[in-house]
Parts: sequence; structure tokens; C-alpha cells
Amino acid sequence: MRQARIRPVSYAIVATLGLVAIWLTPALEKKQVFPMQPVVVTEPGLEPADFLLSPLVVTASKTELVDTLSIVGVIHSSLYNALNESGVGVLPAEARHKLAWSLADIFEYKVDMSRDLAQGDKFHILVERLQKPNGAIIVNKILGARLALSNSHNPLEAIHFDPPGGGSTQYYDASGMSLRAAFLRAPVAFRRISSIFGMRKHPLFGEWRNHTGTDYAAPMGTPVRAIGDGVVIFVGRNGGYGNMIDIRHRNGMVSRYGHMRNFAPEMRPGLHVAMGSTIGFVGMTGWATGPHLHFEIRVGGVAHDPKLALQSKGGEPIPASERALFQKMRNQTLASLSEAHVPNATE
Repeated sequence: MRQARIRPVSYAIVATLGLVAIWLTPALEKKQVFPMQPVVVTEPGLEPADFLLSPLVVTASKTELVDTLSIVGVIHSSLYNALNESGVGVLPAEARHKLAWSLADIFEYKVDMSRDLAQGDKFHILVERLQKPNGAIIVNKILGARLALSNSHNPLEAIHFDPPGGGSTQYYDASGMSLRAAFLRAPVAFRRISSIFGMRKHPLFGEWRNHTGTDYAAPMGTPVRAIGDGVVIFVGRNGGYGNMIDIRHRNGMVSRYGHMRNFAPEMRPGLHVAMGSTIGFVGMTGWATGPHLHFEIRVGGVAHDPKLALQSKGGEPIPASERALFQKMRNQTLASLSEAHVPNATE
């Protein structure tokens, strides 16, 4: 008890002594500060330099630099890897990666990049490269593209066209038909497919069954999109399909999406959906051994190969009032695409 009473008294004495010491400490004397003269360093035997150094003012440019370049290549393993290799030295890694997705978006009505490409297929892309004032380099837009598939006699071509009236930018083929069609070729964007339409050994039951669709292997939660405008006619659980959605389109065709983890919040029978809108997310419900989307096309209740059922001849033609301007741009773009050498598959 005695120590407990003495401790506060000790603290008070120490604090009082500290305040007295601070009060008695004299203030520092103020000193005048003189600027230092420049120091000249000379070496014996050398005359002093007869020149005056002036500061150099550097002004950052606010101008963006734009140029056009061609990227050509051959697919050996995937479009992503081929573009990544072909663009080395002219585009940074991030721009090369985005270019693969942009090219897939342009041709997504014509080509399923996940399953229609093969080793030896060739591509040629004309891009507008933009360098920003901070040095960043990006692909501003794709001006034209040519894709030569080994299973097709004629290459696919895309011409970038900005309508003079300020309409939406589109891509057209060489004949002036829009590449936009009534249906997308794939319900997920540019993903690897785990199996194709036809007979296969069922991964769960170990027996050969007719696989009535195409499986798109994709990470859990990948958005699933409607391949075309239509009306939802079924949402719910359906046996081995797991969580499933059926959409009826205007031509009577039904697109089916199975094994989904969950549906988009607004999904219900009778709902009108637009092409490309998200209807659900990749999962592994039902008879699934891993995350993937089961996709099939049904006509009259019978399953059809999506690759054949979704073939399209093209979209709407370019308006007659814009055809003359389009033909001029088409000729320039095709000439540029034809100038560069596309290597052989062995190069």
C-alpha cells in the first residue's frame, strides 16, 4: 500500500523537474544564412571553359501517335498463342492478348473459335496502333482481317466500316454483307470445348451414348449467353442436364443450355431474351464431372449438330447510299491485307 502511494508522488516530481529544465534552457541564437557561390572545379593545365550552361526545359507531348501495321501468322496450337507470338516487337503483351479476343468477337457469328480452328489455319490482321502521350501502346481498332481455315475453300474477310452518318461501326465481308447474323456460333465467348457432337464414351456411365450437343469447358461461374433472340420456355432442373434453360427462337429452333450453376435472376418461362444477353452461369449440376456448359440445338424435338444448325450466310447488306464509300474502303483494306507475306504452317 505504501508503494502504491509513493509512485504517483514520484511521477509528479519527475514531471515538474522536466518542465523546469525546459523553461531554463536558452533559445538557439539566430544565424544569418548566406547563399553559397558556385564551386568551379578545374584541372591544372586546362583553360577555363568559355561557355554558359542553360537549363533544359522538357515539355511532354499531348499528341497521340497513330499508325497502321499488319500482323500475320499460322495457328499451331491456338489462336491466342499464335497472335501472342506474331505480335512480339510491335505490340505489348497486354495488347496482343486483347487482340485475340477482339478478333474472336468480329468473327463470332461465322466461326466458333473454340472448335472451328485447326492447326495450319492462317490469319492476317490490319490494325490501327495508338501510342498515348504516356507511352502506352494499344490496338485502337481492327481495320480488316482475313482468316483462312483449312476446312474452307474461301477465306473469311472482315472490313471495318464507319457509316458517314454517325451510325454504329460494323464489320462486313467483301461483298458488303454484315458479319452480324441471327445467331452466335457459341454460347460462351471463345472457350475450350471438352467434347464434340456425336458418339462418345460417357464420362460417368462408361458406355457409348449419343452426345446430343457440344460441351464447353469453362471456369465455374463463366457467363452463359443466349445465342439469339427468343423466348424462354423452360427454366429449372431436368435430370442429367442439371440446371437447364430452353429458349425458342423465331424460326422454331430451340437452344438448350445445361449443367449450369445458377440462372440469371430474371430468368422465367415467357421471358423475351436478346442475343448475347446473360441467361446463367457455367456449373457442374446434373451428370457432369467438371465445370462446363452443355449446349445443343433442337428442331422439332430432335437434337441437331450446333455447328451445322447455326450456319449462316450473313447478315443485312450495306445500305445502297453507303456502298460507294464502302467499296473504296474495301479495296484499300484488301490491298493492304494482300501485301504482307503469310508464312506457311512449317515456318
